[in-house]
Amino acid sequence: QVQLVESGGGLVQPGGSLRLSCAASGSIHSIYAMGWYRQAPGKQRELVAAFTTHSNTNYADSVKGRFTISRDNAKNTVYLQMNSLKPEDTAVYYCNAKSSAGEYWGQGTQVTVSS
Repeated sequence: QVQLVESGGGLVQPGGSLRLSCAASGSIHSIYAMGWYRQAPGKQRELVAAFTTHSNTNYADSVKGRFTISRDNAKNTVYLQMNSLKPEDTAVYYCNAKSSAGEYWGQGTQVTVSS
């Protein structure tokens, strides 16, 4: 089992920044990929950014150049730095981990971009 706890969401004005954190615990040795997804009201959940196998990164086209995924292995934590935020970035952001035992999701954190 893997547990994921997100933090860092909130309300920010357009053009602002936020940093999301996702702390993993449990069977972390079995994790081979971690990343962030988001789901806006009435829309399907979509990939935002992720570390894939062999530590490659993958970003949605809509966030390239604005968002950066990073990690601190000592803290078992993955971060999502979000800059130049736009109203269309408003969504619930979910941390995701894929392991040999299955796929896991965090509880989600709300990000609202509004003036």
